[in-house]
Amino acid sequence: MNKECLKPIIDKESKILVLGSMPGEESLRLQQYYAFNRNQFWDIIFSTFNRSQEVLYESKCEFLLSKKIALWDVINTCNREGSLDSDIKNEIINDFHVFFNKHNNIKFIIFNGGKAEKTFKKYIGKSMFPNIKFFKLPSTSPMRGKYVKSLYEKKKEWSSMLIKLLDY
Repeated sequence: MNKECLKPIIDKESKILVLGSMPGEESLRLQQYYAFNRNQFWDIIFSTFNRSQEVLYESKCEFLLSKKIALWDVINTCNREGSLDSDIKNEIINDFHVFFNKHNNIKFIIFNGGKAEKTFKKYIGKSMFPNIKFFKLPSTSPMRGKYVKSLYEKKKEWSSMLIKLLDY
């Protein structure tokens, strides 16, 4: 099945861009980033800033932007049955050259997991954007795996990185 990514959540104040690979089924159905109720992204973000999680998606997005954090995905379109990154085929990536020309306020990219980083490196490469610093953090996906960290470990890593970059 052909999938198409969501529009970016970004404004002129954003300085950190969190890049996922491709939204899962629930996110695509609802047209909301990290909509699957077991995905830990929103929990991690709100706990980083010691806030209760907003219920409304629009409020979540506003909060994210208020912290100078933007969201998007590496992959523009792909074929995939279900939501697993390992099932992605025939990916076409987003046009980051156009994106960063328009949004030159982005100073940092955080890859939400390995698939996003690997795909970006495969098709673009980090050296294409020398003024941006790149980081990979553990995926906020609830999927189990050999190297999957606990929610506590993920919160610790994500919080530490976000606070450090926002203070930069």
